[in-house]
This record gives sequence, C-alpha cells and structure tokens, in this order.
Amino acid sequence: MGWLRTIADHAAAAIATARAFEQIEELRAKLELENEYLREEVTRTGAFGELVGGGPALEAVARQIDLVAPTDSAVLLLGESGTGKELVAREVHRRSKRAARPLVKVNCAAVPRELYESEFFGHARGAFTGALRDRAGRFELADGGTLFLDEVGEIPLELQAKLLRVLQEGELERVGEERTRKINVRLIAATNRDLRAEAEAGRFRQDLYYRLSVFPVELPPLRKRGEDIPLLAEHFLALTARKLGRPKPRLTLANVQQLQRYHWPGNVRELQHVIERAVITADGSRLTIDLPTSSLGSASKAPTTAVAVGDERVLTDAEVRELEANNIRVALRQAKGKVSGSGGAAELLGVKPTTLASRIKVLGLVPR
Repeated sequence: MGWLRTIADHAAAAIATARAFEQIEELRAKLELENEYLREEVTRTGAFGELVGGGPALEAVARQIDLVAPTDSAVLLLGESGTGKELVAREVHRRSKRAARPLVKVNCAAVPRELYESEFFGHARGAFTGALRDRAGRFELADGGTLFLDEVGEIPLELQAKLLRVLQEGELERVGEERTRKINVRLIAATNRDLRAEAEAGRFRQDLYYRLSVFPVELPPLRKRGEDIPLLAEHFLALTARKLGRPKPRLTLANVQQLQRYHWPGNVRELQHVIERAVITADGSRLTIDLPTSSLGSASKAPTTAVAVGDERVLTDAEVRELEANNIRVALRQAKGKVSGSGGAAELLGVKPTTLASRIKVLGLVPR
C-alpha cells in the first residue's frame, strides 16, 4: 500500500504538471493571437507604427511605405523641415527584411567638411593627425542594415563621387588603408531641398540623384494635415506629461481650434515644442497654448466651427471628424456641389481638389 500511495502521488503530480503545461500553451497561443490582432489594429486604425494620424495624407505615405519597405530599393524622403522624415525612415527600416540589423543615422549638415570621408568610410590609425586608432565608418556600422542620410543635399560635391562608387560597387576603403571591404547597406536619404533643381544647376551630381531617388516619398506639411492635429497634440501631451512627471492637462475644443488655425511653418516638430511649452506653463488641468499671432489663419484653412472660444469641453476624435465633415458640407453647399475649379469647394477650403475628393470618400460624406 505504501508503494501504491507513492506511485499514485507521483502520477497525480505528473498529471497536474501536464495539465498546467497544456493550459500554459493554450494561454501562450491565445496571447500570440491577441498580440497579432493588436498589431494589425494599430496599423489599420492609423497609428502607422510611430507615425501618428489618420488623415488621407498620412494614409498615402503609409501605403508608399508598405510598397517599398520589403524591397532593398533606395528611398528619398522629401518635404519641409520638421515633417517627420526620420520617423518615416525608421518605419521603412522596421518593416523591412533588415529590421533585425541596425539603422544608422548620419546628419550630413552636422559633419565638418574635412571629416566627411572618415565619417562615412572610416579611417586607419595614423591616417591623419588625431587618428589614434582604427575606426569603422557609418557604412560599415550599417552593414546588413539601413543607413539613413539626413540632409543629403549638404554632402560636398567632391565626396559625392566616392559615395556613388560605394553605392554602386558595394565596396569601400577606409582612409589611410588599402584593404577593400565589402558592405551590404540599404540607403534612405532625406532632404528639404529640391534635389532635381540642385542637380540641374550643377550643385548636386545628377547620377547620384538618380541613384538616391529610386523611390521618392514626399511628406506633407502639417498645414495640409489639419485632421491629424488633435491626434498629434494628444500624443505629445501624453509624452510630455510623462517625461515631466506631471498630470496630463486636458485638450479642449478651444485649444484644438487654435492649433488648427495656425500655419505651422515648423510642422510637427514645432507642434511638439508648442505642446511641451504649454504643459510646462499649464495651470493645473488648464492648458494655455501660446502661438505667434502672425501665422494664425494666414495660410491654413483647417476645419473650424462656431463653438465659443471659451468652451472648455474636451473634444473627442469622433467630434473632430464630424466638425471636419460639417465644414466640408458647408463648402460644398456654398460651391453648389462643385469640388474643383474656380469657386469650387476645394478652393474655399484651401486644399487640392484631389485631397478634397479623397477626404469626401474617406469620411463618407453625403451633401445635406
């Protein structure tokens, strides 16, 4: 009987352990499915990874990222300063086959002219005064991954030929060294200049321009993304409050209207700084946004509404979209249903006819 009890105890423990492992496996499989679902939801609902927004302009950028990310083609990011070109570069890398390898960034405008070659290609010890040890360049550091060249239009002409050779041959030599090294790098470049015009004027090599611009992606300025401003403002509010260790202030309808009337010459970067300053100066939960008056309403035709400026009610995302929809309906009525051309709704709203047509489709508008 003693042996039977011992065997029974061991058998019971083994059965319990087996059932526990089975439950753990079921829970693990469920969590994996839930994580996959949440990832799909985040992408589908407009977060686009680190890109915050849900408007047609950002959706167009996200579609381009989806197309080019799985390839190894060079990407040229175009747009004004502060539009989030580095975020797009990170998103392209994250969705690529090289995501497990590093994304290395070089701000070409910040590299001293005499150090460009060493910065890109590395140097051997004793190659020049101050070269106290061997050093790998940014191309080597990005081997197998992605190299992001920000402000690529600032690269001196004399270095552009060497850069083009490395891109074409996949080989480089460190400064002061004769050994040829093989590299495998995917290149993403960004600029706020018109590189085509620079190339035609002889200030940028045409062959390098064509090499970089295999897949150009133009990022819209914030003044053309009025519908994304509430989402971005809420995002920066949460980030800043967490960074400063303060309670998150409320973003009111009056705040949103003030932000949407502003022209945003500094784009998303300026919005982030404005929100950070507002959180620092916030009186409790009351948020006071300080904007230069010269750019208020000067070029931005973002949707507005006839709500009192002193209204402190928090504006939901659904309400923002309804405000935009109503604003477009009013423009369509005033234009007698005409979307494009002189006196059309697009002209009244200050947007391109194609942009307005896209918004009408996305919002599912029916003139009333």
